[in-house]
Amino acid sequence: MPLFQPNKRAAGTSLITRRSKNCQRAALLSLLLIAINATTANFHHFGQLADMRYGQPAATIAMELSTLLGQLGQAGTAEQLEQVNRFFNDRIQFRDDIKIWGESDYWASPLEMIGQGAGDCEDFSIAKYTALKLLGIPISKLRLTYVKLNYGGQGQAHMVLSYYERPGDVPLILDNLVNSIRPATERPDLKPVFGFNSEGLWIGNSGGPAKYDPKARMSRWREVLLKIQNEGLD
Repeated sequence: MPLFQPNKRAAGTSLITRRSKNCQRAALLSLLLIAINATTANFHHFGQLADMRYGQPAATIAMELSTLLGQLGQAGTAEQLEQVNRFFNDRIQFRDDIKIWGESDYWASPLEMIGQGAGDCEDFSIAKYTALKLLGIPISKLRLTYVKLNYGGQGQAHMVLSYYERPGDVPLILDNLVNSIRPATERPDLKPVFGFNSEGLWIGNSGGPAKYDPKARMSRWREVLLKIQNEGLD
């Protein structure tokens, strides 16, 4: 008789445990694939809408964005931020609202910006915010931030997208004027005025609780959120 005889019950328990873990991994993978496919489906519809409203050039950009977001579904946050920031900076031209819309201050939805192939700083920030939200980055980590930009010794209004890994952290800045994403401490040309997302509004660069409801105080933000919802990107 062998000195060691495997415990059949223990072996069976181990097999059940392995199967259970495999099932858990398969379930998590399925949920991840569902999330990625949902994002791709959203942008497939988005591409069709871009084609209907603006034609093939806009549809091409929309579907390129769809492909990119599908590829970034399993990527780390740093790569998601980098790729989304660079996509819009590379594929969309900067142009003032008055030249695009005939208005001094118009907040375009991502579809409108892609349709025109151009936008101003608010439009870039809104589009990046929307894309990163679709990738699953929590809204609490994203803020559209109004800043004073020191340009040629003069201050001018500008908007960037700020990413906070944790409340109170120095944010990373996604800017249509600069392709590289840098911490706010490395952007002395920017002075924060206030930041907001769909959950709150903060004065300056505060990492504390939100002070105001942005949708109640900012009509343009409320209007663009409704447009984004109607475009199927909410």
